[in-house]
Amino acid sequence: MRVVHEREGGEPDAVLATEVETADSLLATFRGLRFRRSFPEGHALVFPFDSARRCDVDMLFVPFPIDVLWLLDGRVERVETLRPWIGVGIARADTLVELPAGTVSAVSEGDTVRVEDHGA
Repeated sequence: MRVVHEREGGEPDAVLATEVETADSLLATFRGLRFRRSFPEGHALVFPFDSARRCDVDMLFVPFPIDVLWLLDGRVERVETLRPWIGVGIARADTLVELPAGTVSAVSEGDTVRVEDHGA
């Protein structure tokens, strides 16, 4: 899997991550990035939900900053960089994507980001 930012104006799409982990169980969703020592470039943690809902992200026990994308039908609803230990973010989404800090500097609200298989 990979996370891709669709660019406009004829520019090629930008691959944000090629190593994608999916948090698809209750335990994985609760744990998130807690207690990890690092989050290497090229990695992403994706939280897919059955439907749109309020998605809270907290940085308790996460010792490094991260970028977070809240997606609704592939459209970026919110972009935020959260600080280690104390960062908090809330927005409505059907998919949440966490990436290493600095990864989404070119992504804006309203852009399209997709999570896809490598072969797509």
